[in-house]
Amino acid sequence: MATIKVKQTTSRINCPKIQKKTLDALGLTKMNKVVEHEDNPTIRGLISKVHHLVTIVE
Repeated sequence: MATIKVKQTTSRINCPKIQKKTLDALGLTKMNKVVEHEDNPTIRGLISKVHHLVTIVE
C-alpha cells in the first residue's frame, strides 16, 4: 500500500473539540509533528476534516 505523511502546521488552540479528537486520531499531538499512515479513504476523510490545520508532506 502507498503511504501518506501528514504534518500539523497550525495550533489546535481554539479549535472545536471534534477537530482536536480528529488530530488525536491521526496521531498529531504537537505542531510540526509528522506521522505516516497508509493512504486509504478513512485517512483521507480525517485529513479533509482538518485540512486547514495540516499539510501533506511529500
